[in-house]
Amino acid sequence: MKKLLLLLLIFLPVMAMADKVKTDKNAPKYLKGAVPVENGAVTFRKTFRVPGQTDAQLFENMLFYVKDNLVVKGIEDAWTRMISDGKEDGIIAARVEEWMVFSKKFLYLDQTRFRYQISVTTGDGAVNITVTQVSYLYSEEWHENKPTGKGGEIYRAEEWITDEHALNKKGTKVLPQSGKFRRKTIDRIEEIFENAMDMFETKVKEEKAKENKEEKVQKRQFVVE
Repeated sequence: MKKLLLLLLIFLPVMAMADKVKTDKNAPKYLKGAVPVENGAVTFRKTFRVPGQTDAQLFENMLFYVKDNLVVKGIEDAWTRMISDGKEDGIIAARVEEWMVFSKKFLYLDQTRFRYQISVTTGDGAVNITVTQVSYLYSEEWHENKPTGKGGEIYRAEEWITDEHALNKKGTKVLPQSGKFRRKTIDRIEEIFENAMDMFETKVKEEKAKENKEEKVQKRQFVVE
């Protein structure tokens, strides 16, 4: 009896956690409408304001964010690069390629190259971020224990992670294969937008501290969505 109770104490929490993971995989944030399509192209957008910041400050801060948090941290020797730094057309734009990891265990790694274009414009006190041209290179060839960027399968977001391709007919569940790309993409895009806003929160907080006006900072105290 004691052994049975011990086994139940071990496995019930594990089973409960498994159920939670299963539920999370089909959370509302991943279901219908979570991957927006504009004119046939998957397009994610975010707009926010930072009161007290000039358009020039917004632009310089976002330029730093795109360069140092996305471009520099992209896959080495990949096609990650700046397209425009705003000097001529007032637009920050970059193509980014980074690793998207689905599962990592001992002697097992399931990942894909995640590619996208990000563009940023600032004006009238607002920051506008757009992420589009999303695609993936999956199951690429490896040589000497290193990914080569060759072979494999290339998936375009429009043919892989939209409601039509990644959800069941009722739109209540995420499909196993394309669904894992959909979930990870939604999470990563959300992270990109959140990190951009968090950067301004930190910078404004630092400015307030320099003015000896530092107070307890709540989440999104300075950024207005």
